[in-house]
Amino acid sequence: MSVLSYFAFAKAATAQTPEAKQYKVQTIAFYNLENLFDTEDDTTIFDEASPIMEMDAGIREEVYQKKLSNMARVIRKIGAEKSQSAPTILGVCEVENRKVLEDLVNHPLLREFDYGIEHFNSPDRRGIDTGFLYKKREFKVLNSTHKELLIYDAVDGDRIYTRDPIIVTGELNGDKMTFIVNHWPSRSGGEQKSRSKRNAAAELNKSIIDSLHSIDSMSKIFVMGDLNDDPTNESVKDILNAQENREEVKPQMIYNPYLQMHRDGYSTLFYRDAGNLFDQIMFTYPMLMEANQSGYQYWQSHIYNPSFMSNKTGQYKGYPYRSFLGSTFTGGFSDHFPVYVYVVKEITNDDQTNVDRD
Repeated sequence: MSVLSYFAFAKAATAQTPEAKQYKVQTIAFYNLENLFDTEDDTTIFDEASPIMEMDAGIREEVYQKKLSNMARVIRKIGAEKSQSAPTILGVCEVENRKVLEDLVNHPLLREFDYGIEHFNSPDRRGIDTGFLYKKREFKVLNSTHKELLIYDAVDGDRIYTRDPIIVTGELNGDKMTFIVNHWPSRSGGEQKSRSKRNAAAELNKSIIDSLHSIDSMSKIFVMGDLNDDPTNESVKDILNAQENREEVKPQMIYNPYLQMHRDGYSTLFYRDAGNLFDQIMFTYPMLMEANQSGYQYWQSHIYNPSFMSNKTGQYKGYPYRSFLGSTFTGGFSDHFPVYVYVVKEITNDDQTNVDRD
């Protein structure tokens, strides 16, 4: 365990004691990787939806390697300002398969972090999945699964194939947590027409959370993802009952720090000159319990949007500098900005002794 994993800070400006305590800071993040497809033609999925597969075969590998480098460059920096490292936990979406995740974590910019991978194939019609990356030296996986998101067309009754959420339970330095990684159905056809699909995704998340709470009412549960809905939409605000004010969060309830950020005008993506905050991380009540000093607590939430990830000029100045425009590779990153939260745990004397021994 490296001393660089630790960051000392005063707990709050209004703290009862003037002495600054020392805390371990971990970054938990989510990033829509915008069509991270490989260069192989997988006949078992519809990977023709990949922009790379629409390119001339002679440039596909070069584009793929540049795309991996761009993703690795961003991931390495998310949350590093205070955690002094890349995210310990990273949920991702718009990935083709496990192979692209393996290529990503083995990139020279990320290899040192020794990321583990949890991934399940989804039946999505675009051939994209969700994924879960974690630092193996910090997080121990206890259980990993996925749940089918079953949605049917209201007219013909046919199933609508989309992305399944991944559910990973593990221990972050001994502190048990569960992460639900999502990529909810898009707004194709319009927000109102497609709303029931995202509401169904929210209902599935709610059932997963309720099931976990039935086992342990004080479960630490994180819901993260590209929800294709803002924090104020019915799916998040009403079905998940995600709260805006932390003071109103009670046991078995969820706090969504991105709700206030949305009201303040922050966005993670833009479409037709309108900003949305579809990418969110929210969590259950025990992460807010300041009396619980033995485990991790929530500290701060952010959107990672440094200038190098944004368009510099033109009509889309300030928008995310995306990777693809149709089948053209722009050299950019993603059409979404990643989001992240800091969680902190006070360093005890025993912890410090272990650090000194390392």
